[in-house]
Amino acid sequence: MSRLSTRADGIAAVFGAAMIAAVVGSPAASQEAARNPAADYRFTADHRLEFPADYREWIFLSAGHGMTYGPSANPHGPPLFENVFVNPSAHREFLKTGRWPDRSIFVLEIRNAVTEGSINQGGQFQKGVVSVEVEIKDPRFSDPDGWGFFEFDTDRKPAQRAAKGASCYTCHSAHGAVEQTFVQFYPTLIPVAEKYGTLKKQP
Repeated sequence: MSRLSTRADGIAAVFGAAMIAAVVGSPAASQEAARNPAADYRFTADHRLEFPADYREWIFLSAGHGMTYGPSANPHGPPLFENVFVNPSAHREFLKTGRWPDRSIFVLEIRNAVTEGSINQGGQFQKGVVSVEVEIKDPRFSDPDGWGFFEFDTDRKPAQRAAKGASCYTCHSAHGAVEQTFVQFYPTLIPVAEKYGTLKKQP
């Protein structure tokens, strides 16, 4: 969860022009880039996060429906869908250690929920994107605990890191099951965290 003006712009924003040149015509280079966590996100010169245009090619962790803990949630409005993705390199490391390595990046894609459409007679399915939020573990974020939060507008322009003291920091710190992340909502990762003893009690 991409709405950049063109696909070329989206690719350039994530990988950079130099990497594009290296990848073209080189399957091996393309595979190496896919394994390189440095390719999963990048910052502008003024420290804003570029929109991670290819996040839907990452690992899907879970989906929520009607959850109201997030800053984009509206308890009085229609329920929304929340899809969570993480970069593959971070996921592989978590499976080995139960901890998130530096350069872990999570994308929370929030979408509208609708009932009427096609042959559907009940329940709800997902439609347009409402918001995209990002959480990153990066050494440049010395406080708090190396994590940073970002929210993208619909124009997908580079986003500034949320200020210290924002509700996202206090909420993730108080309720994150593993470090600053809500592993308690990711059913495939709970057993991994339990195995390595990294799951907090009653987050």
